[in-house]
Amino acid sequence: MTALLQLSGIRAAHEGITVLHGVDLSVAAGQVVALLGPNGAGKTTTLRVAAGVHPAASGRLVMGGRDVTGVGPQDLARAGVCLIPEGRGIFPNLSVRDNLLMMTFTGRSREEIEEVAFARFPILAERASQAAGTLSGGEQQMLALARGLATDPAVLLLDELSMGLAPLVVANLYEQVAEIARQGVAVLVVEQFAAAVLGIADHAAVLVRGRIERQGRPDSGFRTDLSALYLGSPT
Repeated sequence: MTALLQLSGIRAAHEGITVLHGVDLSVAAGQVVALLGPNGAGKTTTLRVAAGVHPAASGRLVMGGRDVTGVGPQDLARAGVCLIPEGRGIFPNLSVRDNLLMMTFTGRSREEIEEVAFARFPILAERASQAAGTLSGGEQQMLALARGLATDPAVLLLDELSMGLAPLVVANLYEQVAEIARQGVAVLVVEQFAAAVLGIADHAAVLVRGRIERQGRPDSGFRTDLSALYLGSPT
């Protein structure tokens, strides 16, 4: 498949310390790619580079065949890149409806945004007047996804979707993510807990100490290697 989003030889640093050492990763339209690895591996930095939020020290970021290395996050967002960060990125003091209202800057009407959001996540319709900060963790994540989808993204970047949520809630959320990909969106998901996402992933990569140590289809052989990679043991 032709890559919609491609990272080639990406190196990145925090305060002079290199945290990504030549990351190569690609995501095609309609594909879910899981980026796995232990804490501190550089997964979130990889997502932030892909969204233009964190600069790459070297390497290339390509979207739709166009080199967008160094392009800022606002321009990448206009080009169709949507990042849903760890912590969900909603406005807790605003109602669900007002959180969605803020997405009308995309040019879509309030009615259209609400129709799509409430059809995908009916519970949000029931909570429309409720302050977002009083929703359950799963409902907050649904709202974050609904806000992101209001931008009609070509590339969806998800950071630790499962954090703090019950396994059943996580499974339901990832079913929605799989459906989003089936509509032609390229989805890159960062997860620490591999079991949460491998059931829907078309491709998976394991990042260890800033390097991709293993990638491929998440078949039984891939899963067998995971524990050794997480522990830093030889494979």
